[in-house]
This record gives sequence, C-alpha cells and structure tokens, in this order.
Amino acid sequence: MTPHPTLAKHYASAAEKPAFVNQLFDAGAPHYDLVVDWGFLRSGAHYRRTTQLKHGLKPGDCLLDVACGTGLVAVEAAKILGTAANITCLDPSAGMLAVARTKLDARFVQGRAEALPFPDNSFDFLTMGYALRHVTDLETTFREYRRVLKPGGKLLILEVTKPAGGFAGVLFRIYFGRLYPALAQLFTRSREARAMMRYYWETMDACVPPAAVLEALRAAGLAAVRRDTALGLFSEYVGVKS
Repeated sequence: MTPHPTLAKHYASAAEKPAFVNQLFDAGAPHYDLVVDWGFLRSGAHYRRTTQLKHGLKPGDCLLDVACGTGLVAVEAAKILGTAANITCLDPSAGMLAVARTKLDARFVQGRAEALPFPDNSFDFLTMGYALRHVTDLETTFREYRRVLKPGGKLLILEVTKPAGGFAGVLFRIYFGRLYPALAQLFTRSREARAMMRYYWETMDACVPPAAVLEALRAAGLAAVRRDTALGLFSEYVGVKS
C-alpha cells in the first residue's frame, strides 16, 4: 500500500520517488528548522517531547528515530532519556543528516525505512516524525518497524492529517497549500525551501486516510494499534510488537 498515489509532476513511478525526495530534502535541509519552527507557531519542540513521554518513552530505552530529518524528534527524545547515547537516527537524506549531526551526539545512519540496516529485536522504541508520506510502501515499512523492535517494543508515528472537509479543510488547504510555501520562500529567500514545503502540502493532500494507515499497521503484525489526535490536525499512530 502506497501512502499516496504517484505524483506524476515530480516522478513517473514509485521507483523514482526516493531519488526525488532525497534531492528535495538535501536542497532544503539548511532551511528546514527555520521553516518548521515558525510554520507551527514555535510549538513543535514541546509537542514532540510531551507526545513521546505520553506514549511511553523512558530513560534506559534504546530508540530508533526513522526519517530523523534534522533531528527535531531525536533532540526532544534525548531530553527524556537524559542522553543521546541510546539514540540511532536514520534518514536517506545526507543533507538532513548533516544538520542533525550538529545537534546531538547520537548514532547516525543513512538508509531507508523500507530496508532498515539493523538486526531483529534491536530497539525498545521507534519514532517517525512527519515523514510517513515519503516512504514507498506502508506495509513493507511497518513490517521492518516490527522486525527491529524488541518484543514489547513500542512504535510512535507522528503525522499531520488533512481535515476531512468543511471549513477546517478549506483553511488547511489555504495555509499549507498556498501561504506556507510562499512564506517559506519569502523568509528564507530560497526556492528550494518553497519547493520542499509545496511538496509537503501535495503529499498531505494526497495521503491515504488514517483508517488505511491503521489497517497497514495491523497487517504488518503490530498489536494494540490505535490513532490519537491533537487539535484535529496531528495524528499519533501507535503500536506494539507483541
């Protein structure tokens, strides 16, 4: 199951998607933190930290942060764990990893969610922050997540979900589809930043509904699967390796 249909304006097939996404985020990496910080009203760090606490991350856990980007989720995890020594950050973008390395003394690995380069039963907790739309196949990715988690290990996926419709849906489209990309270029003077945030919107707009994500998590063999929401906008997908 793909997270969204092929976006033909950017790549012709799912096989071409990873190269396009890597190039996009390599170019936009220097601007990512600034754009995300003001774009979410400077609330992101607090939300990332409290959400990981709420879902059970605790000192002593061995954490894998998949699609770590510039390390925004991992930095908040390190505050909970009291150290970054137990954190492994994985991302396919060399540009994103280069920024993340400046923030914390974790282990950094370049790789993709669909083929995790780690042994079975390696991690107590696995996070993925706002990158689910960028994988090529949900069930393949979730099977990999289950494989590398220890028995009893927990999964937390954070995502922005487009409202189903109505006035909230209109506001969401205006903000993320028009204002956010334009302001990203205005504040950073970077066309690459605008392109990155425009693609951010396009994938949110085309993404499969939450019910499909939950179905894929269960199909991958994860237990206690559920979706929590915040402000009707943020999705927290959780599961456990039984």
